[in-house]
Amino acid sequence: MPTISSELLRRFDVPGPRYTSYPTADRFVEAFGPLDHAQVLAQRHDAPAARPLSLYVHLPFCASLCYFCACNKIITRKADSARDYLGYLSREVDLQTLELGVGQAVSQLHLGGGSPTFFTDEELGDLMAMLGRRFKLAPKGEYSIEIDPRTVDGKRLENLAKLGFNRISFGVQDFDLEVQKAVHRIQPAEQVFDLMAHARRIGFESVNVDLIYGLPRQTQETFSRTLAQITELRPDRIALYAYAHLPERFKPQRRIMLTELPAGPSKIDMLARSLEVFQGAGYDYVGMDHFALPQDSLSVARRQGRLHRNFQGYSTQPDCDLVGLGVSAISRIGASYSQNAKTLDAYRDSLDQGRLPIDRGLTLSRDDLTRRAVIMALMCQGQVLFETIEQAWLIDFRSYFASELVQLQGLAETGLVRLDDTGIEVTAEGWYFVRAVAMVFDRYLQADRSRAKFSRII
Repeated sequence: MPTISSELLRRFDVPGPRYTSYPTADRFVEAFGPLDHAQVLAQRHDAPAARPLSLYVHLPFCASLCYFCACNKIITRKADSARDYLGYLSREVDLQTLELGVGQAVSQLHLGGGSPTFFTDEELGDLMAMLGRRFKLAPKGEYSIEIDPRTVDGKRLENLAKLGFNRISFGVQDFDLEVQKAVHRIQPAEQVFDLMAHARRIGFESVNVDLIYGLPRQTQETFSRTLAQITELRPDRIALYAYAHLPERFKPQRRIMLTELPAGPSKIDMLARSLEVFQGAGYDYVGMDHFALPQDSLSVARRQGRLHRNFQGYSTQPDCDLVGLGVSAISRIGASYSQNAKTLDAYRDSLDQGRLPIDRGLTLSRDDLTRRAVIMALMCQGQVLFETIEQAWLIDFRSYFASELVQLQGLAETGLVRLDDTGIEVTAEGWYFVRAVAMVFDRYLQADRSRAKFSRII
């Protein structure tokens, strides 16, 4: 693995999309509504050989507010909120499967939030049973759930395994007590250590840990201690995210004191130290914030060129359709994206009227699809072969992307990509800045240069 200098990290410390989709969600339009979504579901149902299907279920409730959070969540301690929400999820699934068809095979399911473990084991069991009646959950599929360590114990982990979950993700963020106080999320490291040890004993296939650098009161010294604890934990996967302070968009962040945030150079040093520590501990850098042990399926997929990307990040699953369920959830069906209503009131109101709760979406143009193929090839395989794109989309690559190839020359001179007559290859060093490479092919971003709404790519 190459050594990435702090100077290079600072150079590319600019805002940019994460490319969990292309075009990105900020390009969705309200002209795309429930009828459009129903039509693409029906088209998938009638297709002779439909692509594999994944499900994402958004469970938005949390019992307490984390100040750094940029997720779509609802803070409440009302236990009946979860039961009421499950009723609406059931109605939505009925409407989706009315067009899609009951019994569609599902190979991947992810529960996110919010805090899915806000729901009781009985409620989660009812949710899984409901999904199992409407869809055919593959026996060896990937079934994952995000976990707030403060809401589970060993018994709950055992119950989650019995419900069929085989992958779990612990939201750690940082182990330092002062940082935890600053973001209103106190959870002792010992608690996470005990939970992870128990998860391994009962046979979860993969255990993930989420970390954030750039949080208030973090220093190079305190974060280095957290990194040391994480390598001692040795999770199968690590997701390392940069904190994006956007208080004008996310109200909870207004409770964070600007003076307590680490300065830009210090934040970059934390990232550089993280890369050094995790790679020194034997982790592979899968790409874009993700690390995995060499034997983990994500690392194996990266080495074998089978990596894919969806709204939850990198995935080992083949390029598939995705049905998003719940408030703000996003679906990808064929050549379209659609997003559910972002507020609980609007979501419930649509379902009360017997309508799919679609708020906005997008039908992709041929140019969108072509560029998506290029961007995802860069993000997942680290290379684009001109001939492959030309044959799939009936274009002359060098002519179609003439201006983009000129822009790539600068990245080639920096050593981030290699260009030749056959294609584009992201170098080992460039893999750490693959978002910057992908941004060259983003027609919308290149047209308006409005990047402040995105997190920084480093």
